[in-house]
Amino acid sequence: MTTSDPDSLRLDRAGILLGIRRMAPLSLFVIVFGLAFGVAALQQGLSGLETLLMSGLVFAGAAQFGTLELWGPQIPLVPLIAITFAINARHLLMGASLYPSLRDLPTASRYLSVAVLSDANWAMAMAERRHPTQRLGILVGGGIALWLAWMLGTSLGVIFGSGITDPERFGLDAIMGCFLLAMLVGGRPAPWVLVPWSAAALAALAAMAWLPPHSHVIVGALAGGITGLLLPRKEPAS
Repeated sequence: MTTSDPDSLRLDRAGILLGIRRMAPLSLFVIVFGLAFGVAALQQGLSGLETLLMSGLVFAGAAQFGTLELWGPQIPLVPLIAITFAINARHLLMGASLYPSLRDLPTASRYLSVAVLSDANWAMAMAERRHPTQRLGILVGGGIALWLAWMLGTSLGVIFGSGITDPERFGLDAIMGCFLLAMLVGGRPAPWVLVPWSAAALAALAAMAWLPPHSHVIVGALAGGITGLLLPRKEPAS
């Protein structure tokens, strides 16, 4: 992406390397999470090759664990699609928030950039303040670091075939949530940002208690998005 505007977003090697370095510490935890998935997938009947292909092509940890619950000789396709969509519905909003940054990229670069989109690198890119023009590079670099860590962890799980089979028991399912919380409270966020996040959290908790499994993802995302849309913002004084 080339432009004459020095303040515009760009995708370059420096930003990608910055994203890789920033995401490296979190990637260590993703390795353990990937190992747990590799072990669980083998125990569910997937071959080592199928497990690696799923992690490499799908790259969606929570959704991959969700599909394992339905995996078997007869796969219920419609429920599997519904669960996958419910878990990953937040990507609709994340992708929409990235559109202003991606619309000027060549088509191939645009879709390759979102191919590695996840909660962590999206939050890191959107929260970037020191290098705002490199948010795209941070998004892609962070995604590459997470993908490599996820593949390494899955490979270890396939190779050893035993280990952690219940990631929730060790709190591994909360890693991404803790990272997002750090992104929210880090630095000096505007007070109004807490309102849609609070609405999303309350709606998601209510959905977890009273609605079918995984529906809290959609309910929380919609509640937070609608609240943010309706909330009047005060422009910072110049």
